Amino acid sequence: MARKKESDPVQPEPQAETLADELARQQRSISVAEFFEKNKHLLGFDSPVRGIITTVKEAIDNALDACEEAGVLPDIYLGIFRMQEDVFKVVVEDNGPGIVPENIPFVFGKLLYGSRFHQIRQSRGQQGIGISAAVLYAQLTTGTPTLVISRCGADRGAFRMLIQIKTETNEPEILSREEITWDRTHGTRIEIEFRSSLTARKRLVEYLRYTSVVNPHCRIRVDLDGETMTFDRASEEPIVPPKAIKPHPHGVELGELKRMAAATNETLRTFLIEGFSRVGEKTATEILNTAGMSDDRKASSLKIKELATLLAAMQSANVPPPPAQQCLSPIGENLIRQGLEKEFQLDYISARTRPAAVYHGHPFIVEAALGWGGKLEAEGTARIMRFANRVPLMYQQGACAVTACISGVNWRTYGLGQQGLPTGPLIILVHVASTNVPFTSESKDAVASILEIEREITLALQDLGRDLKTFIQRRDRSRQSEERARAICSIIPDIAAKVAETLELPVPDTSPIEGQIMRRLVAKKRTTDGIVSILVNNYTSHAVDISLYAITQDDPQKADKPPVFVEKMGDDYSAVWQLRLAASETWITEFPGTGRGSIDIRGIDEKKKVVVDLDR
Repeated sequence: MARKKESDPVQPEPQAETLADELARQQRSISVAEFFEKNKHLLGFDSPVRGIITTVKEAIDNALDACEEAGVLPDIYLGIFRMQEDVFKVVVEDNGPGIVPENIPFVFGKLLYGSRFHQIRQSRGQQGIGISAAVLYAQLTTGTPTLVISRCGADRGAFRMLIQIKTETNEPEILSREEITWDRTHGTRIEIEFRSSLTARKRLVEYLRYTSVVNPHCRIRVDLDGETMTFDRASEEPIVPPKAIKPHPHGVELGELKRMAAATNETLRTFLIEGFSRVGEKTATEILNTAGMSDDRKASSLKIKELATLLAAMQSANVPPPPAQQCLSPIGENLIRQGLEKEFQLDYISARTRPAAVYHGHPFIVEAALGWGGKLEAEGTARIMRFANRVPLMYQQGACAVTACISGVNWRTYGLGQQGLPTGPLIILVHVASTNVPFTSESKDAVASILEIEREITLALQDLGRDLKTFIQRRDRSRQSEERARAICSIIPDIAAKVAETLELPVPDTSPIEGQIMRRLVAKKRTTDGIVSILVNNYTSHAVDISLYAITQDDPQKADKPPVFVEKMGDDYSAVWQLRLAASETWITEFPGTGRGSIDIRGIDEKKKVVVDLDR
């Protein structure tokens, strides 16, 4: 038996397997697609009801961005079709520039893939998650691949692809690809089929209406499970897309600065001037002197402590704010008013666009509008419309800084009721445009509480509140004046008739008395013994050209002074008389009938007319 030499290595005793060994075998990397497949609620797919709205939102956002970048007026088609009881197909087609065939699979079949993440400018989507998350949701609920058709120009063919996502690797899987004939010269069409519900149909239509309000240059044609509607454009001018800017010295963090420095061969002076917004020769010298660094040193040679020193010097330097007008695209006061007027019948609209401001180096602009009256419900709280980068925020209203700012304003000061939120027939619109909107979550439903943003929202609302208070006060005074005028028109003739009867004298003409009291244009309708009389008195001091409108169940074509236009609408007639009345002139027409209907005068200031229906 051979003896063991002392020089032979000692064999270690086999170790018993521990829990750590077992856990180590289970550990592996997680793809982005796998993560969001199990956490779809983070992206707004937390329920079938909400899933359809999120899908429509992401597809329309992409279509609007594409059209604006191409400088064309967006013409978008949305179709929602019920395939089975709880399975729907969403179709979105646009007239944008299209997507090159090589990129189609990645745009729709890979999460965190996009062109805007590294650009500092306002855009609806930046992370490259939205539409690919909808594709993931479709294959998760129905296993159905997503169909994409795209064409980049009249001289190019259209490509049709069926796409899914390999969740294990977050890579696109092309199930089929073919070149086809398509009637569009350029654009993109996507068809996604998934399990969902139309329980939130009202909210979906509300989302489309809100989108139309803040994108007045867009036309959206909708086929919603058999119901068709169109949200037409109010402006024929395409939006000029914002341009990307460089990072601002006050908006970078240490990790980002380290990455930027490592990727350049420039000296520190050139690195600061060419790599950051609003940094010139003078500012670069100030930053380097504060940091105690040589301007000809390579930026890539800085160690982590030196980078921290440089960052502190950058953020303490007096650097002008970023060029907001270049990288942001606010809607504008005029277009906001046009959008609200198009979708809501309001008595009053006022809008404000605040000057650009900055938070943490990120430029932003707050826009707000108030709409009052019209067909809005007189009771209950105001309708709140929240937007970020022209996108409606439909959920988590209570968690949003916009709602908190609205509740924080003392609306009673402006003549409104308030129960947390203001009450009455009121619409409040707030739009935050920024290169980096601070959302509270990945689903982008609520704006986070940032002091600078909250201050701008509050100032805009207070400014609009003062205007609304002035309008309400003027309206109330005008209403009181009109009620007095109506009383004069109806009471004075009756008093004159009673006095004449008592004194057994002819009834005097009360028109001069009315004229002295009111100094307005007065239109009166009265029916006596089956004869309808419409009398117009011009008590103003100048001649007027007006249109007299009547909606009546009686035939106005039988009038002794026939109207210039008559149209039969069901059981009613719509009639128009064109009149020119000199100062103190009177005009009258009569026709047989019951007097059921109404009259109105147009072509003169509302404050200078009184319309009285003595048949009511």
